[in-house]
Amino acid sequence: QVQLVESGGGLVQPGGSLTLSCAASGFTSDLNVIGWFRQAPGKEREGVSCIQIRDGWPYYADSVKGRFTISRDNAKKTVYLQINTLKPEDTAVYYCALRTRLGMSLRDSTYTYWGQGTQVTVSS
Repeated sequence: QVQLVESGGGLVQPGGSLTLSCAASGFTSDLNVIGWFRQAPGKEREGVSCIQIRDGWPYYADSVKGRFTISRDNAKKTVYLQINTLKPEDTAVYYCALRTRLGMSLRDSTYTYWGQGTQVTVSS
């Protein structure tokens, strides 16, 4: 059974940094992709980054390039999302999800398994 558990969210001041973690278990293919998504109040869910488990190739939405860094530790079966220079507009629930189809994508409809989310609030 696939399980994804996010952690690391919290209240951060603007300009600060945060690293989110996604602990994954229950899947067998390292060709799978894990993605990070976020949903702010009143807005649609937005894909921000994804990474292939085997090769570690990252992919970013244009809106977060330069501030977000995705990485993985296969030994720990954990994917990380480091967010730098946080802005109030980064406030959202951040989710990680597993895509079992080949290829990289930030389309949420192509992801099958989802975590419960972790809240990130950027405020002074």
